[in-house]
Amino acid sequence: MANHSQLGFQDASSPIMEELVEFHDHALIVALAICSLVLYLLAHMLTEKLSSNAVDAQEVELIWTILPAIVLVLLALPSLQILYMMDEIDEPDLTLKAIGHQWYWSYEYTDFKDLSFDSYMVPTTDLPNGHFRLLEVDHRVVIPMESPIRVIITAGDVLHSWAVPTLGVKTDAIPGRLNQTSFIATRPGIFYGQCSEICGANHSYMPIVVESTPLPYFEAWSSLLSSS
Repeated sequence: MANHSQLGFQDASSPIMEELVEFHDHALIVALAICSLVLYLLAHMLTEKLSSNAVDAQEVELIWTILPAIVLVLLALPSLQILYMMDEIDEPDLTLKAIGHQWYWSYEYTDFKDLSFDSYMVPTTDLPNGHFRLLEVDHRVVIPMESPIRVIITAGDVLHSWAVPTLGVKTDAIPGRLNQTSFIATRPGIFYGQCSEICGANHSYMPIVVESTPLPYFEAWSSLLSSS
């Protein structure tokens, strides 16, 4: 999860987030090269006397017309690839339905007969030692690691947004509409997120906690919760 004085992204825990971090680094290198070139040209123009040949050169005009087009292509191709990857949902192993309310989340495991619960933020007064304030919930979303997960997201009242940064997931929850996204958790762990759409007075009090576990632990958890 994020910490104080952190400058970069959180550690990626899904293939999509790994691609997003790599694209960010790629775009940053391109931006750095552009800024360096512009600064060099500015310094050169301020310190050197340009001849009439340099000012009127058609070759220079051709370069500064074609070069930006090449840069845009270098940025557009990986960006489009990631967009298609994020939109692709192919035979998920588990489907989870997330419903946003003011101000909590409801979850339904649609592959199970009767497995659903509400997830509320744990108040600061009831928070155990070592847990994170404003981020811990009474019921976590438990998923099997290294399995394709489909999340169907909607809302019961106003606009919400289901977002878990380390998984590279952020999808709006809209009343009367079903949006869907998918991810694969590549490692076990506990991943924190929050509602990312201003939804009212307690908008900052509806966190999301996703716990990724090996498949045997998930099966034991789901069996225990279904029988209770």
